[in-house]
Amino acid sequence: MTAEELRQKYISFFESKGHVRISGKSLLPDNDPTVLFTTAGMHPLVPYLMGETHPAGTRLTDYQKCIRTGDIDAVGDPSHLTCFEMLGNWSLGDYFKEDAIRFSYEFLTSKEYLGLPPEKLSVTVFAGEDDVPRDDESAAIWESLGIPRERIHFMPRSDNWWGPAGETGPCGPDTEMFIDTGKAACSEDCKPGCHCGKYIEIWNDVFMQYNKQKDGSFAKLDRKCVDTGMGLERTIAMLQGKKSVYETEIFRPLIACVEGLCGKKFGDSADHDVSIRIICDHTRAATFILGDERGVPPSNVGAGYVLRRLIRRAVRHGRKLGIDGLFLSNPAEIVIDQFSGAYPELAQNRDFVLKELVAEEQKFLETLKKGEVEFEKMLPNLLKNPQKTMSGRLAFKLYDTYGFPIELTEELAGENGLAVNRAEFDEAFKKHQELSRAGSEQVFKGGLADHSEKTTAYHTATHLLQKALRMVLGDHVGQKGSNITADRMRFDFTHPEPMTAEQIATVEKIVNEQISADLPVTMEIMPIEEAKKSGAMALFGDKYEDVVKVYSIGSFSREVCGGPHVERTGGMGTFKIVKEQSSSAGVRRIRAVLDNS
Repeated sequence: MTAEELRQKYISFFESKGHVRISGKSLLPDNDPTVLFTTAGMHPLVPYLMGETHPAGTRLTDYQKCIRTGDIDAVGDPSHLTCFEMLGNWSLGDYFKEDAIRFSYEFLTSKEYLGLPPEKLSVTVFAGEDDVPRDDESAAIWESLGIPRERIHFMPRSDNWWGPAGETGPCGPDTEMFIDTGKAACSEDCKPGCHCGKYIEIWNDVFMQYNKQKDGSFAKLDRKCVDTGMGLERTIAMLQGKKSVYETEIFRPLIACVEGLCGKKFGDSADHDVSIRIICDHTRAATFILGDERGVPPSNVGAGYVLRRLIRRAVRHGRKLGIDGLFLSNPAEIVIDQFSGAYPELAQNRDFVLKELVAEEQKFLETLKKGEVEFEKMLPNLLKNPQKTMSGRLAFKLYDTYGFPIELTEELAGENGLAVNRAEFDEAFKKHQELSRAGSEQVFKGGLADHSEKTTAYHTATHLLQKALRMVLGDHVGQKGSNITADRMRFDFTHPEPMTAEQIATVEKIVNEQISADLPVTMEIMPIEEAKKSGAMALFGDKYEDVVKVYSIGSFSREVCGGPHVERTGGMGTFKIVKEQSSSAGVRRIRAVLDNS
């Protein structure tokens, strides 16, 4: 079975169970400050899992592109990926454990779908903890389907519990499905969840049935939801009997491309294999980020910084393989051609992808030259050192300040009869990783976006701001993204030049007039084409369902949107623009606050 066949089988199976296929969303989530990227298939569904009405109904299914960079330094081994696809299905207050587990079992074992031998299937369920009981209900359902008790494993919260992302919110136990690969057990205690390779997790059903309270207790939810996810790459590797995702048709064309560029054969050298995997994964991820409907260029902040890091790491490993000059556009072209059927935006943004990759490669090559110049400045003092050793501290400075790879520092040092204190460098690098990871846990924690009263007011204010900007600057203004917390809002929009002080003051005045007017906020559900004809604004580069929500703020603003909104504009606070600046070419950025003092 190919990846494309798996996508289609999954979607058609759940459509046969009454689910409506919805479109996967952008890699760059709107109005969620907790993440830089869409990190899971459920991420775009968060408002609906929290209680919003989805215009497509209560049974949904899709496939979603995702980016996770928390383990970026682990990419290069046979299993880790930065960019991956998730197949998902959801019940929004509709069916619960019985149907969810039966659907999972049928899709996994039915000859019409995956046809996996039931005797190779093992499952885990929640063992119970604190004031939440053991999930005997799920265990009983699995047993009724023919999974014997010895292959049903009760696991702790760390293994079989989801959420909440913050201190409070919806959460619940999950049940996970594993395939026995036939590999010998590593010990008598070997069971699903062990990392020896005998068991491979293939699917996860999350049962959101509790609401965690501020005091740490768990109250039962009236509206229970199911969120499931299956990783496409891992599943395909397992179905094809491959030991690694890199052995599947998803990566083979990319590996062949890199082999041709470097003249080395994948599988001949462990070190070369690591570099080839990194180039394939990182180029694929960079292409998806650049080719996204909200694609961003490389930069020094946010998603643009992650993109820059991916590109530069790929270039560095290209150099390790002996590839000189610009080369990333070659594997990027393959990614675009290979995945445009599932993700048409890649083909639509081909020119932008290739242009930005070339530009960033050129910048990095210039950075490497600067690093070499800095090394030459250090060299006279280094040669005076009787131990003929460069400290790890200096080597890390080249890495941290100039992006100069340690391998190149060691190469230059060796050419001059010097060694590098690698242990000292590794210690400094480890501290750097720990700090980065601590920051990533805040940025990439994912999960439920903030729906507090203040955040909801800020979300509503973005509608007022966009309409006011169009009134003052012109109809060319369109939203390019937003980021909202409970303390402020950030809004990116198309405009070729800085706003004048007078324009800023006029926009503020218009927005505040609408807040003072205490306008009603109403919602209608209608077909997307009808929404467009009615004059509703939207990010029409985005993917929308056939039926959408349209929010109207009095007669002032009308937009397609799925986020939280206030019921009336009165009491939102005084709107104040605190900064207006450039975001990227042709895009401006406004930072604003709602003052309730």
